[in-house]
Amino acid sequence: MTPTRVPYYTPREVSRHSTPTDLWVSYLGQVYDLTKLATEHRGDILLKPIIEAAGKDISHWFNPKTRDIKTHIDPQTGCLKYYTPQGRFLHVSPSLPCSDWDTDFGRPWWRDPSYEIGNLSSKTRIIRIINTLTSQEHILEVCSEETIWEILHRYLPYNAHAASYTWKYCGVPLNMDVTLEENGVQDEDEEFDELKIDSDLYTASIHLYFNDDLTEI
Repeated sequence: MTPTRVPYYTPREVSRHSTPTDLWVSYLGQVYDLTKLATEHRGDILLKPIIEAAGKDISHWFNPKTRDIKTHIDPQTGCLKYYTPQGRFLHVSPSLPCSDWDTDFGRPWWRDPSYEIGNLSSKTRIIRIINTLTSQEHILEVCSEETIWEILHRYLPYNAHAASYTWKYCGVPLNMDVTLEENGVQDEDEEFDELKIDSDLYTASIHLYFNDDLTEI
């Protein structure tokens, strides 16, 4: 089995965490759980832009080279300041000197790795998993970067004994330690787009063959 590594999440999974008590965002390819931050600063007006962004990708807030909040020259002061058109938020300094601005919060939240929980998938795929023993079919959205083992874990809610099956594509057993693409399960979305064919009409199918044991993960 592949050793545990940082998980990948789909944008749809991030979008499900969109409340002040369950608040995820993604930016610059990573996923962050800001629930603790929101809890610690409950009631703070500077939390509002973050709550409004819950469940969304906020990469447009950042400079991809510095991985810091975008900056611009303030037309009134001529000084460099953070660019926050959605409104000033937590750990962003005010544009003018302010006596109640507290700078002892330490590292700003967007530079704090403790909030990072995984990677955002650069491309998701839809696959059909067919249990040849029961003839049940399930459609899963998976991350293109995930190994078959990681996809198996996504499938566990539908079949707790998924590891008791041999996973095959076109009759060939899959290497569980590599991705769909590396197993020859090609992502043909671009080809379908070029041919103006609806990619939803074709979904790659993975067939599961029972091994006569009841392995659980």
